[in-house]
Amino acid sequence: MKLKKCLAMLIVSSLLFSACTGKAPSTPKGNVTVPKPTPPTNVAAKELNIWTYFSGNEQTMFGELSNTFAKNNDVKVNVEYIPFGDYKKQISVALASDSLPDIIMIDNPDHAAFASMGVFEDITDKINAWEAKDKYFDGPLASTMLDGKYYGIPVTSNCLALFYNEKMLADAGITPPTNWDELIAAAKKLTTNEVFGLGVASPKNEEATFQFLPWMIAAGGSYDQLNSPEVIKAMTLWTNLIKDGAMSKETINWGQGDIQKQFSASKLAMFVGGPWMIGQIQEDAPDLTWGVAKIPQDKQFASVLGGENMGIVKGKNVDLAWDFLKYLGDFDTVKNFISQTGYFPPRRDVAQDPIWTEDPIKKVFMDQMQYAMPRGPHPKWPEISAAIYTALQESLTFTKTPEQAANDAQKIVDTLLK
Repeated sequence: MKLKKCLAMLIVSSLLFSACTGKAPSTPKGNVTVPKPTPPTNVAAKELNIWTYFSGNEQTMFGELSNTFAKNNDVKVNVEYIPFGDYKKQISVALASDSLPDIIMIDNPDHAAFASMGVFEDITDKINAWEAKDKYFDGPLASTMLDGKYYGIPVTSNCLALFYNEKMLADAGITPPTNWDELIAAAKKLTTNEVFGLGVASPKNEEATFQFLPWMIAAGGSYDQLNSPEVIKAMTLWTNLIKDGAMSKETINWGQGDIQKQFSASKLAMFVGGPWMIGQIQEDAPDLTWGVAKIPQDKQFASVLGGENMGIVKGKNVDLAWDFLKYLGDFDTVKNFISQTGYFPPRRDVAQDPIWTEDPIKKVFMDQMQYAMPRGPHPKWPEISAAIYTALQESLTFTKTPEQAANDAQKIVDTLLK
């Protein structure tokens, strides 16, 4: 029991700082058609307990899917909603008291950390034998892994792309930038007394890391070598845009919701955001004409992965829980849930549906998904992320040069990776 309490304390201290960076807006519920799954292999297990932090329409939809599984398989499925702000704390408390449910939803950057604590069942053999495995995007599937083993499946996905004000770009004679040189030139030209050319979120939390990783990866950098020329180049890009006045000094205080509001108020010509912002922009600025493009490349195009995974708690009703995860990952189930909630599918084949391929905005995000990389995965990702966003704060406030900030961050990461 002492060991479990220690593990719980570690989880509380190391994970409460990471945040879900990609929540899609709720949309009105529609008719749902769900597939009839194969009967569970473990007929003796008659009850399944699941925790999620889905709210609103997503919570309703997930409940309907769970009820259909229960009815078709003559089992009882209990879905408990826990607010996201309390979620990791509740997992820690339940871990210490040995009262975890059978299945837990988890924000994908935290999956490896909890797996390293022994929370999740190793389902590598089941995943490798699953015919749907090869249908998933590489990034979402990789987010369920630790040390080459699978500890769950992806359920929802999102990534980042470049939003732009169509009128502002047209008036300036600018097309959406495709590389960093074009981006720098466009951001400067679009900047006026009332408008900043580019907006990114860089508060002192996981949102900043989430926003910065596409640039770091595009330059060829990686989280385990923060003092590399590639990472320093990406940090210098953001720092110079603030120095030149093309990005606001308030970048260090703006969260992703803040930059979306700035864009909707026509105070930003371009910004980096996710698909969950689409509905909010339409609500805030119904007359605004805007578009989305891939984040400009340096050496390569890149984005970062957000979304939710599901994992089976170690030793808890594993066979029935795996049947539920397979049902949840079924083509028709994914398509129905995704189309009714506004999330993006972690499966490539679902992404080929016209609802994604024919919508000009969603189509860009689906194209960007092929470049979306998970954060980590690493059991110490929250601490690694803290080193990254702290370095960004130091560089963007000119407290340190990008080189100094990156070198100091690398010292922290070196101790974490030992």
